[in-house]
Amino acid sequence: MKIKVFIIIIAAIFLIGIVGSAIVLTAPKKSTARIISDGQIVETIDLDAAEDRTFDVSYGGYVNTVEIKDHRIRIKDADCPDKTCVNMGWLKSSSAPIVCLPHRLVIEFADGTDDIDAVTR
Repeated sequence: MKIKVFIIIIAAIFLIGIVGSAIVLTAPKKSTARIISDGQIVETIDLDAAEDRTFDVSYGGYVNTVEIKDHRIRIKDADCPDKTCVNMGWLKSSSAPIVCLPHRLVIEFADGTDDIDAVTR
């Protein structure tokens, strides 16, 4: 009987840990996004105040089309061969930025500090 109770308690703690981790990793805590091209910040956008718009970010003759809609941001189109950045969809988590490697473009949530990354905080 004691072993069953112990196993149920351990399982409950484990499930709470998994659910808590999922919530922390997927819920954006910031509403400011940074667009970085070739290591340089191109634009910092307050998504809560941003109006819906579409604009292009160019690098080396290549173009990524960035869309801001309903206080969210994504890469709508790109002329790179694999379009992985387009398939990533809307920016959801500070631990998973949108990246286009061929065009050296990154879209990430800005947390106001540049000394540590979003995963390690």
